[in-house]
Amino acid sequence: MNDTTALLPMRTGEIRIHDAEGFEGMRRAGRIVAECLDMLVSEVKPGVTTKYLDDLVREFVLDHGAQSATIGYRGYRHASCISVNHVICHGIPGAKPLKEGDIANIDVTCILDGWHGDHSRMYGVGDVKRKAERLMDVTYEAMMAGIHAVKPGARFGDIGGAISEIARLNRMSVVEDFCGHGLGRLFHDEPNVVHSSDYGTGPELKPGMFFTVEPMLNLGRKDAAILPDGWTAVTRDRQLSAQFEHSVGVTETGFEIFTQSPRGLHTPHTVKQ
Repeated sequence: MNDTTALLPMRTGEIRIHDAEGFEGMRRAGRIVAECLDMLVSEVKPGVTTKYLDDLVREFVLDHGAQSATIGYRGYRHASCISVNHVICHGIPGAKPLKEGDIANIDVTCILDGWHGDHSRMYGVGDVKRKAERLMDVTYEAMMAGIHAVKPGARFGDIGGAISEIARLNRMSVVEDFCGHGLGRLFHDEPNVVHSSDYGTGPELKPGMFFTVEPMLNLGRKDAAILPDGWTAVTRDRQLSAQFEHSVGVTETGFEIFTQSPRGLHTPHTVKQ
Protein backbone atom coordinates (compact mmCIF):
# COMPACT_ATOMS: atom_id res chain seq x y z
CA MET A 1 0.00 0.00 0.00
CA ASN A 2 1.01 3.63 -0.33
CA ASP A 3 2.99 5.14 2.56
CA THR A 4 0.10 7.55 3.29
CA THR A 5 -2.29 4.69 4.11
CA ALA A 6 -1.61 4.74 7.86
CA LEU A 7 -2.46 8.44 7.97
CA LEU A 8 -5.82 8.12 6.25
CA PRO A 9 -9.12 8.24 8.14
CA MET A 10 -11.19 5.07 8.46
CA ARG A 11 -14.64 4.56 6.98
CA THR A 12 -17.26 5.49 9.55
CA GLY A 13 -20.47 4.69 7.69
CA GLU A 14 -21.26 8.40 7.52
CA ILE A 15 -21.00 10.64 4.45
CA ARG A 16 -18.23 13.17 5.13
CA ILE A 17 -18.70 16.91 4.72
CA HIS A 18 -15.57 18.73 3.52
CA ASP A 19 -14.52 22.35 3.83
CA ALA A 20 -12.78 24.81 1.49
CA GLU A 21 -9.41 23.12 2.12
CA GLY A 22 -10.89 19.87 0.90
CA PHE A 23 -12.20 21.48 -2.28
CA GLU A 24 -8.77 22.92 -3.02
CA GLY A 25 -7.08 19.58 -2.38
CA MET A 26 -9.51 17.80 -4.69
CA ARG A 27 -8.97 20.39 -7.42
CA ARG A 28 -5.22 19.78 -7.37
CA ALA A 29 -5.52 15.99 -7.35
CA GLY A 30 -8.24 16.03 -9.97
CA ARG A 31 -6.20 18.22 -12.29
CA ILE A 32 -3.30 15.76 -12.29
CA VAL A 33 -5.43 12.81 -13.41
CA ALA A 34 -7.21 14.99 -15.98
CA GLU A 35 -3.86 16.14 -17.39
CA CYS A 36 -2.67 12.52 -17.38
CA LEU A 37 -5.62 11.38 -19.47
CA ASP A 38 -5.11 14.39 -21.77
CA MET A 39 -1.52 13.22 -22.27
CA LEU A 40 -2.74 9.79 -23.38
CA VAL A 41 -4.87 11.14 -26.24
CA SER A 42 -1.99 11.05 -28.72
CA GLU A 43 -0.72 7.70 -27.38
CA VAL A 44 -3.85 5.54 -27.79
CA LYS A 45 -3.54 4.04 -31.27
CA PRO A 46 -3.41 0.68 -33.04
CA GLY A 47 -0.40 -1.46 -32.10
CA VAL A 48 0.17 0.13 -28.71
CA THR A 49 -0.02 -2.21 -25.72
CA THR A 50 -2.01 -1.38 -22.63
CA LYS A 51 1.13 -2.06 -20.57
CA TYR A 52 2.87 0.75 -22.46
CA LEU A 53 -0.01 3.10 -21.66
CA ASP A 54 0.09 2.04 -18.00
CA ASP A 55 3.83 2.77 -17.86
CA LEU A 56 3.13 6.27 -19.20
CA VAL A 57 0.52 6.78 -16.47
CA ARG A 58 2.90 5.59 -13.76
CA GLU A 59 5.64 7.97 -14.93
CA PHE A 60 3.27 10.93 -15.33
CA VAL A 61 1.84 10.59 -11.83
CA LEU A 62 5.28 10.35 -10.22
CA ASP A 63 6.66 13.22 -12.32
CA HIS A 64 3.87 15.44 -11.00
CA GLY A 65 4.64 14.76 -7.36
CA ALA A 66 1.73 12.39 -6.76
CA GLN A 67 1.31 8.70 -5.97
CA SER A 68 -0.74 6.04 -7.68
CA ALA A 69 -3.72 5.04 -5.54
CA THR A 70 -4.08 1.68 -7.29
CA ILE A 71 -0.53 0.28 -7.05
CA GLY A 72 -0.69 -1.97 -3.99
CA TYR A 73 -4.45 -1.55 -3.54
CA ARG A 74 -5.68 -5.04 -2.56
CA GLY A 75 -2.65 -6.46 -4.33
CA TYR A 76 -3.19 -4.62 -7.63
CA ARG A 77 0.13 -3.84 -9.35
CA HIS A 78 -0.72 -1.22 -11.97
CA ALA A 79 -1.19 2.55 -12.16
CA SER A 80 -4.37 2.29 -14.22
CA CYS A 81 -7.22 0.03 -15.22
CA ILE A 82 -7.62 -0.27 -19.00
CA SER A 83 -10.85 -1.91 -20.12
CA VAL A 84 -11.16 -2.78 -23.83
CA ASN A 85 -14.35 -3.50 -25.79
CA HIS A 86 -16.50 -5.95 -23.77
CA VAL A 87 -14.51 -5.40 -20.56
CA ILE A 88 -16.76 -3.36 -18.26
CA CYS A 89 -14.13 -2.22 -15.75
CA HIS A 90 -10.94 -3.18 -13.87
CA GLY A 91 -9.15 -4.38 -17.00
CA ILE A 92 -5.51 -5.24 -16.21
CA PRO A 93 -2.85 -3.67 -18.47
CA GLY A 94 -0.82 -6.22 -20.41
CA ALA A 95 1.14 -7.09 -23.53
CA LYS A 96 -1.79 -7.43 -25.95
CA PRO A 97 -1.76 -4.54 -28.47
CA LEU A 98 -4.79 -2.41 -29.21
CA LYS A 99 -6.24 -2.88 -32.68
CA GLU A 100 -8.11 -0.73 -35.17
CA GLY A 101 -11.71 -0.18 -34.07
CA ASP A 102 -11.22 -0.99 -30.38
CA ILE A 103 -12.68 1.21 -27.68
CA ALA A 104 -10.92 1.49 -24.33
CA ASN A 105 -11.68 3.00 -20.96
CA ILE A 106 -8.63 4.24 -19.06
CA ASP A 107 -9.18 4.79 -15.34
CA VAL A 108 -6.55 6.58 -13.23
CA THR A 109 -6.53 7.52 -9.55
CA CYS A 110 -3.74 9.48 -7.90
CA ILE A 111 -3.05 10.76 -4.39
CA LEU A 112 -1.70 14.29 -3.97
CA ASP A 113 -1.14 15.67 -0.47
CA GLY A 114 -3.54 13.02 0.84
CA TRP A 115 -6.38 13.82 -1.60
CA HIS A 116 -7.61 11.42 -4.27
CA GLY A 117 -8.30 12.35 -7.88
CA ASP A 118 -10.29 9.63 -9.70
CA HIS A 119 -11.16 9.93 -13.39
CA SER A 120 -11.75 7.79 -16.46
CA ARG A 121 -12.50 8.34 -20.14
CA MET A 122 -13.21 6.37 -23.28
CA TYR A 123 -10.72 6.34 -26.15
CA GLY A 124 -11.44 5.24 -29.70
CA VAL A 125 -8.59 3.34 -31.39
CA GLY A 126 -8.33 4.37 -35.01
CA ASP A 127 -11.55 4.09 -37.05
CA VAL A 128 -14.33 3.13 -34.63
CA LYS A 129 -17.63 1.69 -35.83
CA ARG A 130 -20.74 3.83 -35.44
CA LYS A 131 -22.36 1.55 -32.82
CA ALA A 132 -19.27 1.84 -30.61
CA GLU A 133 -19.09 5.60 -31.18
CA ARG A 134 -22.75 5.95 -30.22
CA LEU A 135 -22.23 3.86 -27.06
CA MET A 136 -19.45 6.23 -25.99
CA ASP A 137 -21.61 9.27 -26.76
CA VAL A 138 -24.58 7.99 -24.77
CA THR A 139 -22.43 6.92 -21.81
CA TYR A 140 -20.87 10.38 -21.63
CA GLU A 141 -24.31 11.99 -21.90
CA ALA A 142 -25.59 9.73 -19.10
CA MET A 143 -22.69 10.64 -16.81
CA MET A 144 -23.25 14.34 -17.39
CA ALA A 145 -27.00 13.97 -16.82
CA GLY A 146 -26.22 12.33 -13.48
CA ILE A 147 -23.80 15.10 -12.56
CA HIS A 148 -26.29 17.82 -13.48
CA ALA A 149 -28.72 16.26 -11.00
CA VAL A 150 -26.29 17.13 -8.20
CA LYS A 151 -27.37 20.04 -6.00
CA PRO A 152 -28.12 20.63 -2.32
CA GLY A 153 -31.46 19.14 -1.33
CA ALA A 154 -31.54 16.62 -4.17
CA ARG A 155 -31.17 12.90 -3.49
CA PHE A 156 -28.48 10.45 -4.54
CA GLY A 157 -31.19 8.49 -6.34
CA ASP A 158 -31.66 11.45 -8.67
CA ILE A 159 -28.17 10.76 -10.08
CA GLY A 160 -28.99 7.17 -10.96
CA GLY A 161 -32.47 8.16 -12.11
CA ALA A 162 -31.04 10.60 -14.66
CA ILE A 163 -28.46 8.05 -15.86
CA SER A 164 -31.05 5.28 -16.17
CA GLU A 165 -33.38 7.53 -18.14
CA ILE A 166 -30.70 8.30 -20.75
CA ALA A 167 -29.80 4.62 -21.06
CA ARG A 168 -33.43 3.54 -21.41
CA LEU A 169 -34.18 6.14 -24.08
CA ASN A 170 -31.23 4.83 -26.09
CA ARG A 171 -32.02 1.14 -25.51
CA MET A 172 -28.85 0.47 -23.57
CA SER A 173 -28.41 -1.15 -20.17
CA VAL A 174 -26.83 0.20 -17.00
CA VAL A 175 -24.43 -2.14 -15.19
CA GLU A 176 -25.66 -2.66 -11.63
CA ASP A 177 -22.75 -4.69 -10.24
CA PHE A 178 -20.53 -1.61 -9.78
CA CYS A 179 -21.18 1.92 -8.58
CA GLY A 180 -19.62 5.26 -7.80
CA HIS A 181 -18.29 6.04 -4.34
CA GLY A 182 -17.38 8.72 -1.90
CA LEU A 183 -13.78 9.86 -1.94
CA GLY A 184 -11.48 12.51 -0.56
CA ARG A 185 -8.74 11.41 1.81
CA LEU A 186 -10.02 7.87 1.31
CA PHE A 187 -10.04 6.14 -2.08
CA HIS A 188 -13.42 4.52 -1.42
CA ASP A 189 -15.65 6.12 1.19
CA GLU A 190 -19.35 6.54 1.85
CA PRO A 191 -21.70 6.67 0.03
CA ASN A 192 -22.18 4.15 -2.74
CA VAL A 193 -23.41 6.12 -5.76
CA VAL A 194 -25.78 3.78 -7.60
CA HIS A 195 -26.15 4.41 -11.34
CA SER A 196 -29.49 2.65 -11.71
CA SER A 197 -31.93 4.04 -9.19
CA ASP A 198 -35.21 5.93 -8.76
CA TYR A 199 -35.60 9.68 -8.53
CA GLY A 200 -36.24 10.95 -5.01
CA THR A 201 -34.54 8.06 -3.22
CA GLY A 202 -31.34 7.77 -1.19
CA PRO A 203 -29.57 10.19 1.16
CA GLU A 204 -29.88 13.94 0.70
CA LEU A 205 -27.09 15.75 -1.11
CA LYS A 206 -25.38 18.40 1.03
CA PRO A 207 -22.63 20.95 0.32
CA GLY A 208 -19.17 19.51 0.97
CA MET A 209 -19.91 15.94 -0.13
CA PHE A 210 -17.34 14.44 -2.53
CA PHE A 211 -17.96 11.37 -4.71
CA THR A 212 -17.56 9.86 -8.17
CA VAL A 213 -20.18 9.53 -10.89
CA GLU A 214 -19.01 6.72 -13.18
CA PRO A 215 -21.77 4.91 -15.10
CA MET A 216 -21.05 1.81 -17.15
CA LEU A 217 -23.43 1.26 -20.07
CA ASN A 218 -23.69 -1.85 -22.25
CA LEU A 219 -25.01 -2.32 -25.77
CA GLY A 220 -26.48 -5.62 -24.65
CA ARG A 221 -27.60 -6.95 -21.30
CA LYS A 222 -26.47 -5.47 -17.98
CA ASP A 223 -25.07 -8.74 -16.63
CA ALA A 224 -21.39 -8.88 -15.66
CA ALA A 225 -18.94 -11.70 -14.97
CA ILE A 226 -15.57 -11.59 -13.17
CA LEU A 227 -12.67 -13.38 -14.86
CA PRO A 228 -10.42 -15.79 -12.90
CA ASP A 229 -7.84 -13.01 -12.31
CA GLY A 230 -10.28 -11.67 -9.71
CA TRP A 231 -10.34 -8.18 -11.21
CA THR A 232 -11.52 -8.04 -14.82
CA ALA A 233 -15.28 -7.58 -15.23
CA VAL A 234 -16.77 -8.41 -18.63
CA THR A 235 -20.21 -8.41 -20.21
CA ARG A 236 -21.69 -11.89 -20.11
CA ASP A 237 -23.01 -11.55 -23.66
CA ARG A 238 -19.65 -10.18 -24.88
CA GLN A 239 -21.27 -7.03 -26.25
CA LEU A 240 -19.50 -3.68 -25.94
CA SER A 241 -19.37 -1.69 -22.71
CA ALA A 242 -18.33 1.91 -22.03
CA GLN A 243 -17.68 4.05 -18.96
CA PHE A 244 -16.90 7.66 -18.09
CA GLU A 245 -16.04 8.94 -14.61
CA HIS A 246 -15.66 12.30 -12.91
CA SER A 247 -14.90 13.22 -9.32
CA VAL A 248 -17.36 15.87 -8.13
CA GLY A 249 -18.18 17.94 -5.08
CA VAL A 250 -21.52 19.37 -3.96
CA THR A 251 -21.39 23.17 -3.70
CA GLU A 252 -23.84 25.62 -2.15
CA THR A 253 -25.56 26.06 -5.51
CA GLY A 254 -24.88 22.84 -7.43
CA PHE A 255 -21.72 20.90 -8.22
CA GLU A 256 -18.05 21.25 -9.08
CA ILE A 257 -16.23 18.77 -11.36
CA PHE A 258 -12.70 18.26 -10.04
CA THR A 259 -11.47 16.23 -13.03
CA GLN A 260 -12.44 18.40 -16.01
CA SER A 261 -9.94 18.26 -18.88
CA PRO A 262 -7.75 21.40 -18.96
CA ARG A 263 -7.50 21.00 -22.75
CA GLY A 264 -11.16 20.22 -23.38
CA LEU A 265 -10.42 16.62 -24.37
CA HIS A 266 -13.00 14.94 -22.16
CA THR A 267 -15.78 14.19 -24.68
CA PRO A 268 -15.87 10.98 -26.76
CA HIS A 269 -15.00 12.42 -30.15
CA THR A 270 -12.18 14.65 -28.97
CA VAL A 271 -10.40 11.61 -27.53
CA LYS A 272 -10.73 9.55 -30.69
CA GLN A 273 -7.59 9.53 -32.80
